[in-house]
Amino acid sequence: MTKCIQVNEAGGPEVMHWVDADIGDPGEGEIRVRHTAVGLNFIDVYFRTGTYPPPAYPFTPGLEGAGVVEAVGDGVTDVQTGNRVAYAAPPLGAYAEVRNIPAEKVVNVPENVDDQTAAAMMLKGMTAEYLLCRTYVVQAGDTILFHAAAGGVGLIACQWAKHLGATVIGTVSSDEKAELAKAHGCDYPIIYTRENFVGRVKEITDGQGVPVVYDSVGKTTFTDSLDCLQPLGKMVSFGQSSGKVEPFDIGVLSAKGSLYLTRPTLMTYTANRSDLVNSANALFDVVGQGKVKIDINQTCPLAEAVRAHQDLEGRKTTGSTVLTV
Repeated sequence: MTKCIQVNEAGGPEVMHWVDADIGDPGEGEIRVRHTAVGLNFIDVYFRTGTYPPPAYPFTPGLEGAGVVEAVGDGVTDVQTGNRVAYAAPPLGAYAEVRNIPAEKVVNVPENVDDQTAAAMMLKGMTAEYLLCRTYVVQAGDTILFHAAAGGVGLIACQWAKHLGATVIGTVSSDEKAELAKAHGCDYPIIYTRENFVGRVKEITDGQGVPVVYDSVGKTTFTDSLDCLQPLGKMVSFGQSSGKVEPFDIGVLSAKGSLYLTRPTLMTYTANRSDLVNSANALFDVVGQGKVKIDINQTCPLAEAVRAHQDLEGRKTTGSTVLTV
């Protein structure tokens, strides 16, 4: 018998409970992984609160983890018992000491990446990869705007964008986070709690605006983000930490300069096995070269996931948080 976090109903952090779990043997095409570290992500909050409906109740949250393969089911050839693996993919269930997961969802972890780093970077790092390299292909000389620049995705994206030759503008909530973002490649951190970020973006770009805005905040930043774009610019809305974006007239996009709007997800960009492997390898490459450093600024025992969620929603965290097993 092992342990896992179980959610029986939508709600606050207190709906998560540490319970016994009977995992069983992996089925065909599956492997059994004993976690050594689990990643904490805001999407976990969305599922816990019901913003994103889970497949059913009760459920175990979590989409990201790292560990060691304990057993393999029939038909599994790419992964062997004893391999170190990591993943950032459905199905839900990462908040567990042990779980079964389809083998096609995991990748082998290179020797130069430890388990906590792997768990901290897979979802956030592959998100940064598809945002910067596929949703809008950042080129040397571009100036981009990235909201929540001191967050888990933000710190990775700022470094990666800088590596690609971009000038990075980022929004943060405090002086402390501004310094953190700046140390990770953000050229112009804007403290949105006391500065108008639209005005600052226009000032920084000599009134031109930026070709792309990456926005994981949602409701409170969406409209102003559109005003930061230059004509034919792309609005990339990939999260909603402040709430859902309210319905709006799409004519606004034409009125503001024939803008593009996309709502991408990592799960779509890594749905094919080849895309998943390529994305993970690109991440391992920039981390291995030292171009992107992964900051694990908080750790918390998996059994205390309630506290971790409270800190995450209270904006008390920076960089990545790892739940230790």
